[in-house]
Parts: sequence; C-alpha cells; structure tokens
Amino acid sequence: MWQQIAEIYLYREMLRNLVARELRARYKGSVLGFLWTFFNPLFMLVVYSAVFSHVMRVQVENYAMFLFVALLPWNYLAQSVQQAAASLVQNAGLVKKIYFPRAVLPLSVVLANLFNYLFGLGILIPALLAFKIRLTPALLAFPAVLFVQTLLVAALALLVAVGNVYFRDLEHIVGIALMAWFFLTPVLYPLEAIPAEVRGYFLLNPMTPIVDAYRALFFYGAWPDWGQLWRTGLGGLAALLLALAGFTRWQRAVAEEI
Repeated sequence: MWQQIAEIYLYREMLRNLVARELRARYKGSVLGFLWTFFNPLFMLVVYSAVFSHVMRVQVENYAMFLFVALLPWNYLAQSVQQAAASLVQNAGLVKKIYFPRAVLPLSVVLANLFNYLFGLGILIPALLAFKIRLTPALLAFPAVLFVQTLLVAALALLVAVGNVYFRDLEHIVGIALMAWFFLTPVLYPLEAIPAEVRGYFLLNPMTPIVDAYRALFFYGAWPDWGQLWRTGLGGLAALLLALAGFTRWQRAVAEEI
C-alpha cells in the first residue's frame, strides 16, 4: 500500500495531465466550453430559486440557498463515484499498453470533480451575498471540511473503479445506490427534521456530518461540529488506506480482466 502511495506521487505529472484531459474532454465540442463549469451551477440555482420560491413554498428561509449549499458538495461526491466506476474500463487501451499506477485513473476523476466544485463556489459565494446571507470567519474551516470529504470520495472512487473491472454490473448498481444515499442524506431537508429516535442512524451516514458542516459554514455562518468532523475525517482516512490496500491487491489482474 505504501509503495502504491509512493508510486502515485512519482506519477503526479501523469495525474495532473489526466485531470487536465478530464476537464477538457468534459466540454469538448461545446460552444461555451469551460464556461459551462460556471453556468451549470448558475442554472441550477435559478431553477431551485424559481421552484422553491414560487411553486413549492418550503418552511425554510432562503430554501434555495439552503439546498444549493448542500447540493454542490453532494454533486462532487456523486459525479466522482459514478464516473470513477468506469475509469479503468474506459481506459483499457492505456492500461494494457503501458505500466503506471492504475489508481491515478479514478483519482484523476476525483480531482477533476473537485476543481469543478471549487469553480462552483464562484457562483455560490455571490449568490449567498445576493440573498443577504452573512459570510463569517467560519469559512476558514472550509478547507478542513473539503479535505474530509475528499478522503471519503477518493476511497469510494478507488473501490468502485477496481470492483467494476471484475463485476461490470457494479457501474449500474452504483447509480441506484447513490440515488438512495441522496435521500438518506440531509440535502433536501435539515438534520433537525429527522425524528430524534432515528437521528442517530442518519449520523452513521458519513455524508451527514459533512453536509451539516458545509451548511454551518455557508448558510448559518457557524463553525462546524469539530468532534463530528474529526471522527468523520479519521473514518475517511481509514477508508482511504483500506481502499488503497484493496486496490493494490486487486489491480494486479486488471489488464487481463478488462
């Protein structure tokens, strides 16, 4: 496992090039090109604002922003995991042709979506100000929350990428699982709306404290629950190390299986 980490570092230039390729390919051939990175979250915000301000009146003040703050990081996770599932299979020609640490393929997908999420903040921050939501020094905790989430996303990306090589239905199962996971995560509703007797089960969901932390920073202007975030971060780190160990073991026959 540690050898795998050292190899990924040695191939960091390849990882950087794969991330750049992923970002370029995403909007290749479109008229607006890279500007879609900003327009996608902007259009999403306009739709949610219109729907929840005029059609469905939810009993949460500034519900469009309440939702948008949680939806952007959720999209980062969902898109990373869904795209990573096919990353090894789609690059079969590259995998069979030359040697490189295969982990750079799913990790490049994660990093590309991480950049997309960061670009989305260029829409989120002005929108928060436009909706008169006060930004506070609690935003200094954003890198810590993002780091914790990225540990979890990278672990899942590695597992589904190598798993999909041996079990091709996994790519479709991942889509269904992500949809179920979305509704079990407090993205559409506040954590307080969950009945107290079952709230503990929802807190076992690693995305619950992460979404709650993002909402605290951006929407409520409060510091995250450091205890919960610390525990989630340790769990994410353990998951990533285990995922790397599993990936290292199972990747040996990837070229033959693809």
